[in-house]
Amino acid sequence: MTSTAPEALHGHDAGDKPPSWPQRLRRFGHVPRPVTGLRERLVPPYTRPSERLWAVLGVPPRLADRMIRWSAWGGPLLVALVAGVLRFWNLGSPKAVIFDETYYAKDAWALINQGYEGSWPKDIDKSILKDPSSVPVPTDPGYVVHPPVGKWVIGLGEHFFGFNPFGWRFMVAVLGTLSVLMLCRIGRRLFRSTFLGCLAGALLAVDGLHFVMSRTALLDLVLMFFVLAAFGCLLIDRDWARRKLAAALPVDEEGVLRPDREVAENLRLGLRPWRLAAGLMLGLAFATKWNGLYILAAFGIMSVVWDLGARRTAGGGPFWGVFRRDLLPAFFSTVPVAILTYIASWTGWIVTDKGYFRNWAATAGRGGNWTWLPDWLRSLWHYENEVYSFHVNLTSGHTYQSNPWSWIVLGRPVSYFYEDPEAGTDGCPASTAGKCAREVLAIGTPLLWWAGAFALCYVLYRWFFRRDWRAGAIACAVAAGWLPWFLYQERTIFLFYAVVFIPFVCLAVAMMIGAIVGPAGSDERRRTVGAVGAGVLVLLIIWNFIYFWPLYTGTAIPLDSWRNRMWLDTWV
Repeated sequence: MTSTAPEALHGHDAGDKPPSWPQRLRRFGHVPRPVTGLRERLVPPYTRPSERLWAVLGVPPRLADRMIRWSAWGGPLLVALVAGVLRFWNLGSPKAVIFDETYYAKDAWALINQGYEGSWPKDIDKSILKDPSSVPVPTDPGYVVHPPVGKWVIGLGEHFFGFNPFGWRFMVAVLGTLSVLMLCRIGRRLFRSTFLGCLAGALLAVDGLHFVMSRTALLDLVLMFFVLAAFGCLLIDRDWARRKLAAALPVDEEGVLRPDREVAENLRLGLRPWRLAAGLMLGLAFATKWNGLYILAAFGIMSVVWDLGARRTAGGGPFWGVFRRDLLPAFFSTVPVAILTYIASWTGWIVTDKGYFRNWAATAGRGGNWTWLPDWLRSLWHYENEVYSFHVNLTSGHTYQSNPWSWIVLGRPVSYFYEDPEAGTDGCPASTAGKCAREVLAIGTPLLWWAGAFALCYVLYRWFFRRDWRAGAIACAVAAGWLPWFLYQERTIFLFYAVVFIPFVCLAVAMMIGAIVGPAGSDERRRTVGAVGAGVLVLLIIWNFIYFWPLYTGTAIPLDSWRNRMWLDTWV
């Protein structure tokens, strides 16, 4: 008598098993995450367009390989070229001193001429616009509340192109264009995708706030540039350190990289030039505006966390290797470098004897316990204390002030310039019934920022639930530029401060769009639907930028057209 197996009683062979949950979910487009080797986890490869795409386009394989190599720089350069043309077009218009240009353009001119800021007469702006050569640089020192690097940058443009709107906006436009190029390359390295990198840069190129700030002689765009440069340096340093770890790990008989606790915890990574460069960039950010200090702290912690992740991936323990080999080098590569850079930025004030508070230590500050320090250092410390007191007590109301809670939805933009010319004057068409409006409004491209609000939620999801380090890096950068302002609810603050973190919002949107398109390995229908949805979103953002173009450039439009663009009551 033969026994019957339980599987046979149910009509299954002994080797049959019910489908797993991932197998069942494949019917609905689920794609399991591929298993990657240790080398790929330490140094992920860059993605390549599928061969099927080149076949559909009729591109031969050799030419396709060449185009892929060229696109690594060619794509970002093309996006930056478009951004530069937009930013430099009619840069000297409006021919006016708009918003806080009245401070920084004149301070910059004094810095490059005498090394310290002067005390300018009131109502001097009209004389400067009419004939700047007839306006002498004041020798009496002026009290300023921001460090000098941003003003040195603005002054460099004035040195080459004169004391006029084009001159004081030139270098800011240069940095705005270069920041688009940097974001393309940063996004490419972060996502390992040239397409997503160029998409992030293109989104930044058509953001209204970044565009306006790139055409205005204020400090915040300069700060944003150095912050973005520091992030890029740390990203390169991350890849460099992980490559060095991968090169030191053992390889088994099959040529597969294997983790090794001894190597992971004890390998000395040596001098890290890109981390030093990041310290320099963060020092320049801090020496432009003080909120660079918060970003210095956040990026320093992020860099150490990256080292922790690299050593754990290589087989090390959770903390020991980082404490032994990385913590102190990370500190000394960033914090002292940033502080020395900040002090060096005051060289013009230090070498003169006429700067504001320059002789405080030898006069009002004589005596005390710190007389062993150089007089210039004690005077500078006193100056910084006075400036800090000014900033924390700046609570006077302003028409365009806003709460940081409202920034991501563009609750209250800042009007930098406004005129209402009559028909037939200042670019207002003669056929216009009534007056026109000319405005430069510091507001982001609405659809980009509102999509950015969803993208930030997606980034947080990726970070918390998928442990995606890229999402964590983006979230860290946005938080470092945004959250500190919540500590100063009573202070007078403005929406345009948000330009510091808008590049990282663009990275978040690019990451979300990549998810909309679909992961590699998805079926053709999924990728097609995703590509159409992503393309529609990008085209709507570009259209939105074009629609608000007159408000970004001060172009005269009929009042009714201007009112149609005031989508929220708080924009007026």
